Amino acid sequence: MDIQRPSNARAKKIRRIAYGAVAFLLIGGVSLGLSRLRPAAPTVDRATIYAGEVRRGPMLREVRGLGTLVPEDIRWIPAQTNSKVERIVLRPGAIIHPNSIILELSDPQLQRDLLDAQYQLKGAEADFANLKVQVNSQLMNQKSVEAAVRSDYEQAKIQHEVDDKLAKEGIGSDVTAKLSKVKEEQLAIRLQLEGERTRVATDSAVAQLAAQEAKVEQQHALYNLKRSQYDALHLRAGIEGVLQLVPVEEGQQVTPGTNLARVADPKKLKAEIKIPETQAKDVTIGQKATVDTRNGVVVGHVWRIDPSVQNGPFTVDVRITEPLPHGARPDLSVDGTIELENLKDVLYMDRPVNGQPDSKIGIFKLVDDGSEAVRVNVVLGRASVNTIEVKEGLKVGDKVILSDMSQWDNFDRIRLK
Repeated sequence: MDIQRPSNARAKKIRRIAYGAVAFLLIGGVSLGLSRLRPAAPTVDRATIYAGEVRRGPMLREVRGLGTLVPEDIRWIPAQTNSKVERIVLRPGAIIHPNSIILELSDPQLQRDLLDAQYQLKGAEADFANLKVQVNSQLMNQKSVEAAVRSDYEQAKIQHEVDDKLAKEGIGSDVTAKLSKVKEEQLAIRLQLEGERTRVATDSAVAQLAAQEAKVEQQHALYNLKRSQYDALHLRAGIEGVLQLVPVEEGQQVTPGTNLARVADPKKLKAEIKIPETQAKDVTIGQKATVDTRNGVVVGHVWRIDPSVQNGPFTVDVRITEPLPHGARPDLSVDGTIELENLKDVLYMDRPVNGQPDSKIGIFKLVDDGSEAVRVNVVLGRASVNTIEVKEGLKVGDKVILSDMSQWDNFDRIRLK
């Protein structure tokens, strides 16, 4: 006979619910734990990175830029008149001297003007010579009249003294003495007038001669101008150096002021260095500079700073104070380095990629004997070409990765192998 067992369905249901709740809690806990885990640190090949060490001591601040050698003395020779280029005597690259003829020009009108100026000068000089003879003759005549009147006055004066003495002694008459006195007084007045006329004639002669002499000088200046313009038709260099450029062709008509040739002295060269705008604020005149010509390094100093920005960088002129190495020539590409200041005792390191002055960056610091690197925030200060000041975030002896780590920006830790 079968015995009916008591039913356990309810207990099984409760047990299944309990198992499901435990499983749900377990899966949720594991998922939450996994979500809070940090990503696994990526592995980076040690050979692909460049590391540097933080140091303390003196740091030389410098800025660097590319540039070219240019002559200090560059001269453009312009045309002085409307003329035509007849012949190009020398071509660019030729060694020139002050009297070297570069171009031969022609201007028929200038030749006529020169002849006119020459004849006008001769006419003015002839008029001056003629006037000089005339005024001297007139002045001599006036002086002769004055001398004659002076002679008459002296005779009348003596006669009056004789007549006056005879009248006082009773030998001569008073009337005769009075008449001689009147004659003396009249001649004295005439002598005074003739003396004034002589002075006036002298002043007039000087004024006339000065006016005519000014005309002569004017014609002489005009002739010299035309002569210099005519001589300039044979275009000369004017300095020792090298002919750099002749921007005209034979047969070309040119106007006054047109640049016909450029000459330069290749012995006196300066370096024009392009400095980035962000680095140029600390550059001042007189700072020491070095110029690498790729054939030798020479020393100079900052001579001029361009006051305006041209296409981004500033132009800094460096005057070279040492003899240039062999092969240095105009337009040669050079590297220029300018010393800004020498910091005595600062914390610094080699300049990392994208390490800008007065900025805050994230950088990987080596830990665990260099097997790993962790990201730290570093505050940077003053910068040089290859080094930069460390203000916060690192200490002496720390080793950091200086190469580009932008591909690991999403990680705070990396492994090195």
